[in-house]
Amino acid sequence: MSVCRKLKMSNGMRALFVPSGGTEAVTLLVLFEVGSRYEARRTHGASHYIEHLMFKGTSRRPNTTAISRELDSVGADYNAFTGKDYTGYYIKLRADRLTLAVDMLEDMLFHSLFRKADLESEREVIIEEIRMYQDNPLMLIGDLFEEGLYRGSTLGWRIGGSVESMRAMSRQDLSAYRSRYYIPQRTVVALAGRFDGTEAIRRLESSFGKRRKARRTGGFRPFRPAGSRGSRLNLERRETEQVQLALGFPAFSLTDRRRPALMLLNTILGGNMSSRLFIKVREREGLCYHIRSSVSAYQDTGSLVVQAGLAKDRLDDALRIIMRELARIRDKGVAAGELRRAKEYARGKMALHLEDSSHLADWYARQELLQGRLETPEERLRRLDAVSAEAVRRVAGAIIRKDRLTLAAIGPCDDDKPLLDHAKLLT
Repeated sequence: MSVCRKLKMSNGMRALFVPSGGTEAVTLLVLFEVGSRYEARRTHGASHYIEHLMFKGTSRRPNTTAISRELDSVGADYNAFTGKDYTGYYIKLRADRLTLAVDMLEDMLFHSLFRKADLESEREVIIEEIRMYQDNPLMLIGDLFEEGLYRGSTLGWRIGGSVESMRAMSRQDLSAYRSRYYIPQRTVVALAGRFDGTEAIRRLESSFGKRRKARRTGGFRPFRPAGSRGSRLNLERRETEQVQLALGFPAFSLTDRRRPALMLLNTILGGNMSSRLFIKVREREGLCYHIRSSVSAYQDTGSLVVQAGLAKDRLDDALRIIMRELARIRDKGVAAGELRRAKEYARGKMALHLEDSSHLADWYARQELLQGRLETPEERLRRLDAVSAEAVRRVAGAIIRKDRLTLAAIGPCDDDKPLLDHAKLLT
């Protein structure tokens, strides 16, 4: 697989170059070390708001249409995204159009005008986006789960903010927030795909490298899960056809050495269509259409979560099976054949994922931004291959604990108690 070259520019900005000869495309990705967990009450939703405003116009490209028309004219893919600990912008296009990608992103990210009229119109757009999520239980359940899991921390805040915080935020709030966090020392630029290395370095240094270094301020308060705090329930009652369910536990940070074992545990538990939960809950019992488990990780913590959409009268049966499977994988571990298949699954998925230059750029950029070190795909696979069944069992024992369970549900649930009663199966 491709080798990544790292360059630190004189202003402190980091640039990553990942050549890939088997493509005619190139992706330019810019990541900033800021997301919703960096916000205060006054600026809740600012990271996402700023992401939207970067597409509203510069002095050279006065509006959204000018930006999109120029990129659409060469068939580019382009977008942006906001997470809890990062914000990213990317353009993927034909390799011979790299100059356009560099010029466009530098212009948008450092010369957007933030006009009052744009702020007001985009404020309404984002409020409608918030309402869209609020009206869709399948989209909302993850937020409800993390609000319960990370209670008392900005890590539990919703990325988009609230209608109230969006109404209250001023241009001055946004400008100050952007000035604090959109600085070279908090920026990683990644280039992946087909490009000439010498020319690419020259272009980035003559554009992004000219940004003035600024004093690094701000940050976030690390999350520290309670050692034993009892099961938690975050319930939102609605008259819907299904109950959307999410249940899980605090897990490991991005740099924890146990993460490879956790990833394999997740695959075996509910990570694909041959996983234990998919077979037991959907295929054998026919209790649901959607069920899966997943792992998330941040700089200081993470989670293991199971999600499912269930009819109200099937909720008890499904919860009983889910809790029993969690207890079984914790107490009895995994079979050698399951572990072998999970490792091959990871190897295959990684190969498919990293064929795309945008995923290749993202692979290295997030590592550099959030961990300060780079791991190649080959190194990751070696760590996965080294995981034993005993290591998976130990990880399951450390994470799957009744006293650290968080359960979230949206739907026609009349009583809290039956939901939490199922936690006894984890004893």
